[in-house]
Amino acid sequence: MRQEAHALAPKTKPVSTPISNVKLGSYRLIDQFKRFEIDAGQWAILEQDPSHPSHDYAWLRSCAEMFTVDQRLAFITVGGANPSAVAPLVKCGRILKRLECLGVNELYEPTDFPHNDPEALQSLVRTIMKLGYPLHLKRVTADSPVVAALRSAIGRRGLVIVQPVSGYPWLRLDSSCIDPESNLSPSRRSALRRARRHAESLGVVTFEIHTPNHTELDALLEEAYRVEAAGWKGRSRSSLLSDRNRRAFFDRYAETIRHKSTLRLCFMRIDGRAVAMQLAVECRNRLWLLKIGYDEEFSRCSPGNLLMAETVRWASQRSLESIEFLGTVEPWTQVWTHDVRECVAIRAYPITLRGLSGLSLDATRYLCARLQRILH
Repeated sequence: MRQEAHALAPKTKPVSTPISNVKLGSYRLIDQFKRFEIDAGQWAILEQDPSHPSHDYAWLRSCAEMFTVDQRLAFITVGGANPSAVAPLVKCGRILKRLECLGVNELYEPTDFPHNDPEALQSLVRTIMKLGYPLHLKRVTADSPVVAALRSAIGRRGLVIVQPVSGYPWLRLDSSCIDPESNLSPSRRSALRRARRHAESLGVVTFEIHTPNHTELDALLEEAYRVEAAGWKGRSRSSLLSDRNRRAFFDRYAETIRHKSTLRLCFMRIDGRAVAMQLAVECRNRLWLLKIGYDEEFSRCSPGNLLMAETVRWASQRSLESIEFLGTVEPWTQVWTHDVRECVAIRAYPITLRGLSGLSLDATRYLCARLQRILH
């Protein structure tokens, strides 16, 4: 796998200091969920229109509540009581601790550090490196300013490794998307028309895009989860109905953003029965698809693609800029787009006892895994 690295050039004796004892000006550490709820709920940086759903207070609060316990949280901020940059991190590892982004292990959505300006971001990443822990950001968009900020912060006082990982597809919307079928190839347009005719032969076909209120939310979420579980995710027990923690996250997240009227629950129905679903959020004039699914009993109708056509039409009529598919590139996403937002994983190792120990451990694991692949 291709990788980029900055040279490791120790000039000082490695040191490592417990996070709680580090003094770095206006830096703050929040490692308890109760304190996070009190403080972060007031931070303007998490309440403004975020560049990604994972930068929103609702997302971070739901992740912190469902995926962590106190003392694993490591929210690091700079800029005082109303911070100008935030690193939503957790401490991972049984023996050698490292810092990772909150929720990425469980959801695998791209994320990085919300910030107001480049100087605040630089201050934040310098602070993180001075804490002495290895940092592993498993999925960051390749054009994120965090990449350059980490390289600048670590300089020749450590090592930064950048590796490509799975990007996610996205569709740019313009006036032509009001008739989404017109942007498909002739064979795909024909296949979609056949699928629609087959669906209509089974009953009345309808499409719905809900911005649910309080009384509708629970029932619509339950219906969406049932549709998702009616396919391969149900058989492999990877659906939200089978994963209590991830389902609890989406329940909490949906309830938290409901009052903002940004949640979207989309359905295709045949004679009133939901056969395809999308759970999405509208953010920064884009529609972000968080969960999709369809009932495999109706696979001949291509319900997922029929629903996507209606979603593209609806989003274009609302003058949204794009649909962000998230996830990874799949054959079904290539029906609609070949554009991909490239992503990278970043590993940063400061010259500290923890940093060098983490580098040694990760290098050993990498070599063992490579040797195992060669032998098999």
